[in-house]
Amino acid sequence: MTLTVRPAGPEDAAAAAPLVYMSGPAAFDYVFAPGRRRAEDFLRHAFADGAGEFGWRTHVVVEKDGEIVAAGAGYDGAAPLGYMLAAAGQILGCYGPLTGAGVIRRGLRVEQVIPPPTKDMLYVAHLGVRPELRGGGVGRRMVEHLLEAGAARGYRRAVLDVSAANPRAQALYERMGFAVTRERRSPIAAVPDHRRMERGL
Repeated sequence: MTLTVRPAGPEDAAAAAPLVYMSGPAAFDYVFAPGRRRAEDFLRHAFADGAGEFGWRTHVVVEKDGEIVAAGAGYDGAAPLGYMLAAAGQILGCYGPLTGAGVIRRGLRVEQVIPPPTKDMLYVAHLGVRPELRGGGVGRRMVEHLLEAGAARGYRRAVLDVSAANPRAQALYERMGFAVTRERRSPIAAVPDHRRMERGL
């Protein structure tokens, strides 16, 4: 199996958005799926836009024989206002002011469980692999790429959040040297508890 990891581009939105969604469907549905809306539609919109944490500029994709099979992101919290404004603009552009205000409120609630990164950490997020390829090394290769790129940029630690309902993913991260440093109980019935994991670079 030939795998290629490369920076994402706006043309990857249709293929990457469902993979990003797979990284946290419960949280994404809670925030971005009001009424009959689909969270994947917002993620596609934001990915193609390029700005902020959901934009293509923070993401990489993994190709297997030329087909995108995984996606993930690596970024920090050095520009929180910029990310916040980008997300607000994407939300209001996708949902309009009334529905968008509710989406923003739910997003802020989820930040109690999955807090944004600080500027000194490489935050690894939105890691999604096509189901039929899970357990075959695709996710490990993508995370290794993100960690190598982060180390090259001068980060000294990598951080991620994993759902307590996803022990398989947690086991992979533990094999890669991550350790749980904190567990946050979720006050939201639809969103599971999350564990923060860290490792040095």
